[in-house]
Amino acid sequence: MQSPGQKKSIAGTLLNLVGSRTKGPGPAAAPAPDPASGGKDGDVVQPAAGEGALENHLGGDEARNYRKYEYETVAPHVGRSMLEVGSGLGHFSEQFAGRLDYLVVSDNDPYCVGRLRERYDGDDEVEVIDLALPADIVIRRKVDTVVMMNVLEHIKDDVQALRDLASVTEPGGRIVIWVPGYMQLYGDFDRKVGHVTRYTPKTLEASVREAGLEPEVLKPINFLGGIAWWFAVRRGGAGYPDPKLVKIYDRTVVPLTRTIERVVKPPFGQTVFCVARVPR
Repeated sequence: MQSPGQKKSIAGTLLNLVGSRTKGPGPAAAPAPDPASGGKDGDVVQPAAGEGALENHLGGDEARNYRKYEYETVAPHVGRSMLEVGSGLGHFSEQFAGRLDYLVVSDNDPYCVGRLRERYDGDDEVEVIDLALPADIVIRRKVDTVVMMNVLEHIKDDVQALRDLASVTEPGGRIVIWVPGYMQLYGDFDRKVGHVTRYTPKTLEASVREAGLEPEVLKPINFLGGIAWWFAVRRGGAGYPDPKLVKIYDRTVVPLTRTIERVVKPPFGQTVFCVARVPR
């Protein structure tokens, strides 16, 4: 049996791997904000991506193994044409270079849209759009795959957003959804970046089915990340991920998680992953 000192040491190690402590009380999960209000108590909700944005530290240069984990989980479900919702600076979509006939990248952060347009200027196979869901989506042609990486949790009317995406997806195509999991992990970080909710497989399935889609794959993943994030947010009061510590987390926890999840089906995780089929 572990002594209290040993347990504290383990918790501290996990906390240090995923985030920095914030001042003041905050071990309990904060209530989900209404993004339209600008955050709780007048706090400014940080953009989901863009220059200096908090979420960049989870998918930028500090998290290369994590991006590889995302790509190798998503790639088998992607066809020859893709709309990526919430592309940010394009870290994720760049991994599909050479395998797509048509790519649409999108964001609603002006900085990101500007950078994407600069990046793909003159590339006729890539279309860049400014997109804030729910919305009527105008693109040159329908795609066989839509990918949403940490986007749906920002949208209050997630069902309508999924319907809008289905309208520009070919019959029989797929909408791939990657979202943060479990409200027990909701904390200051989620509030600051404008997360309306964190999903479970059950709540995500409900939204997917209400939108008229059929879930083909639906499961929690990254369970070690979930444990670490629980210690950081609920026990340690972490408010945002420290880029230097994210590098350590990326080099240690992510590879171990991937190895374990090849043989063990996790009961929960930091992320919920879904592949939803559009009716024919």
